[in-house]
Amino acid sequence: MATRTASFDFTDNIVIVTGGASGIGLQVSTDFVRSGAHVVIVGRDQRKLDAARAGLPAGSVTTVRADISDQNQVRDLVDSTVRDHGGIDVVISNAAQFIPGDITDVSADQWADLRSTNIDGFFYLAQQTLPVLAQRGGTFIATSSVSGLRGDWNQAVYNASKGAVSLFVQSLALDWAPRGVRVNGVAPSVTNTEALADITGNDTIRPHFENRVALGRLAETEDIAPAFLFLASDAARYVNGVILPVDGGTSASTGQAHIAA
Repeated sequence: MATRTASFDFTDNIVIVTGGASGIGLQVSTDFVRSGAHVVIVGRDQRKLDAARAGLPAGSVTTVRADISDQNQVRDLVDSTVRDHGGIDVVISNAAQFIPGDITDVSADQWADLRSTNIDGFFYLAQQTLPVLAQRGGTFIATSSVSGLRGDWNQAVYNASKGAVSLFVQSLALDWAPRGVRVNGVAPSVTNTEALADITGNDTIRPHFENRVALGRLAETEDIAPAFLFLASDAARYVNGVILPVDGGTSASTGQAHIAA
């Protein structure tokens, strides 16, 4: 598969990417850096943050260890970014947890952890950054999921959390457009990342997911990241309130069985 890097110019833009040290977030961070932005990579794992910084040009990134489910840490993140860089142009709300299982098998603690990252973290980040973005006519982009568009077997709690993200995006897009901020979301399908290694690395399970994708393969992070850059760019200046599926055609299906010819 040929790898193509989207061509956008974000020179002098300040971009925050939560969950930016691994998976889709790291690819998004990398592509923004390649497009001229200074990226503030946010995560909870210092080892991953250090590795992300080491893999990118010196001076192109700032790494911040923070837990976005903590309102005070989000406030400190935003305050320090504005203080050190003068403002914020793009926010990528990407940090998330994935917890599968029947609802009767998910503990109250697991539900609280999932909710605190996937929903509370989004809430705190949006609450703190939208007023700052309005000062520059910036844009806020969330990582939702095709799982946030409809139901899946054994994923009720995860799908519910991503559905909340999608509705947040659409509602905030209405509220903040008059203030000059566009709000959109990207909805990836199963992507080959460390977080989903139990699926992508399982030769028994993976073919069932591949069979749902019209393009016949699972996504790589390089397939997903350009959508974020597009939505943040001037090319998308009239795009607002969109949840953009980047899923190889997965969401085009009605869900009927795919029987290969």
